[in-house]
Amino acid sequence: MKVIFISILAVVIVMIGFFVFAGGNSKSVSAGSVPVNNVTMEGGKQIIEITAKGGYIPRTSIAKAGLPTILRFNTNNTFDCSSSVRIPSFNISKSLPASGLTDIELPNSNAGTIKGTCGMGMYQFQIDFQS
Repeated sequence: MKVIFISILAVVIVMIGFFVFAGGNSKSVSAGSVPVNNVTMEGGKQIIEITAKGGYIPRTSIAKAGLPTILRFNTNNTFDCSSSVRIPSFNISKSLPASGLTDIELPNSNAGTIKGTCGMGMYQFQIDFQS
């Protein structure tokens, strides 16, 4: 009887752990893939804010083409590979601090999509520049 109770308890704990961790990860990925209002204007430049920790949130940003643009990364105890940013089309490669804000100035971009990744290429983000 005692062995059956312990076995059932172990299965319940494993199932709860699975739902907590798997549910949390799928929620953050789906939330990060939907464009959000993360673009503001400051001093004649558009600022695109992205959180870097376990990937990039949001994964898709929409900005205006042809404007001076700053990509602002926000890190908070970020020690994974998302603390290294690569944007190959602009030949940008930057290491981010574990915590803080890091601005990366982008050249004026025509309409189109630029893609960025972490240093290992595991996590991606994109910016859709629209006219």
